[in-house]
Amino acid sequence: MGVQLLLVFGAASVAAACVTLFLVVVLGGNTVTGVARSLAMIENSVSHEEVGRNQLAATDRLARPLLAGMKSLALKLSPSGTGERLIRWLDMAGNPAGWTLERLLGFKGAGLLVGGLVGVLLGGFTVKGLLIGAAGAAVGFMLPDVMVFNLGVKRQEVLRRGLADALDMLTVCVEAGQGFDGAILHVAKSVEGPVAGEFARVLAEIQIGKSRSAAFSSLAARTKVPEIRTFVTALVQADRLGLPIGGVLREQSVQMRLIRRQRAEEKAQKVPVKILFPMLLCIFPAVFIVIIGPGAIRMIDTFSHM
Repeated sequence: MGVQLLLVFGAASVAAACVTLFLVVVLGGNTVTGVARSLAMIENSVSHEEVGRNQLAATDRLARPLLAGMKSLALKLSPSGTGERLIRWLDMAGNPAGWTLERLLGFKGAGLLVGGLVGVLLGGFTVKGLLIGAAGAAVGFMLPDVMVFNLGVKRQEVLRRGLADALDMLTVCVEAGQGFDGAILHVAKSVEGPVAGEFARVLAEIQIGKSRSAAFSSLAARTKVPEIRTFVTALVQADRLGLPIGGVLREQSVQMRLIRRQRAEEKAQKVPVKILFPMLLCIFPAVFIVIIGPGAIRMIDTFSHM
C-alpha cells in the first residue's frame, strides 16, 4: 500500500513538472527578460494615453484637443478639395513657419465660432443679431484663407521681380564653366528673397534623387508666375533633347529682360488712368478753392453792396 502511494505521488509529480515546463515554454517564450527587456522598454515610446492627465503639458491637455475639434468642424463645413487647395496656397506662400494644414483648418473653425459669437453679442439675441452673427462667422471662417492667399500673391510678385536677376547670375555661372547644380547652389546662396528659397528647394530635391526635370516641374507647379513656367518648360525640353544648357539660359535671360521691360511699360501706361479719379476728387477741388475762392468772395461782397 505504501509503495503504491509512493508510485502515485511520483507520477503526479512528474505530470505536474511536465505541465509546468509546457506552460513556461508556451507562455513565457515570447517574454523578453534581462537586458533585452530593458532595451525594449527604452525603445518603446510612451503614448499620451498612457500618461496621466495631470502629467501632460497644457498644450497637450487643452490646445491640441481644441485644435483637433476645430479642424473637424472646418472639414465638415468645407467643400471637397479644400485640403488640396490650402496646400497649394501654402506652397505659393512659401510654407511659412508654423503654418500647417492642420493649424489652418483649426483656425478656420475657431474663426467661425469666435466670429459668430462676437456678432451675436454685438447685435443681441434678435433676428438682426443672428444675421450679424452669421456674417461674422462667415468672415471668421474665410479670414485664414484670405490671409494665406494674400501672402501667396505678394510672394509671387516678389518672385517675379527677382527672377530676371537670378537667371542672369545662373547664366553667367554656367557660361563660366560651372556645373548646373553648382550654379543653382551659387544662386541660392547669393540671391535674397523667395527666389533663393525656391532654387534651394529644387537643388535639395535633385540631391535626394529626384530628376532635374521633375524638380523644376515641381517648381512650376508651386508658382503662378508665367515667366517661371516658360523657363521651366524650356529647361525641361533642353534636358530631354540634349541641348546645351548655356544657350538655353542665355535666350531665357534675354526673354526675361524683355518681358520685364514690357511689364514696366504697361504699368507706366496705366498710371494716368489710375490717378485720374484721385485728381478729380481730391486735388482739383482744392485747386479750385485756392484759385476761384478769393474771386468768388469779392464778387459776393460786391453784389451784396449794390
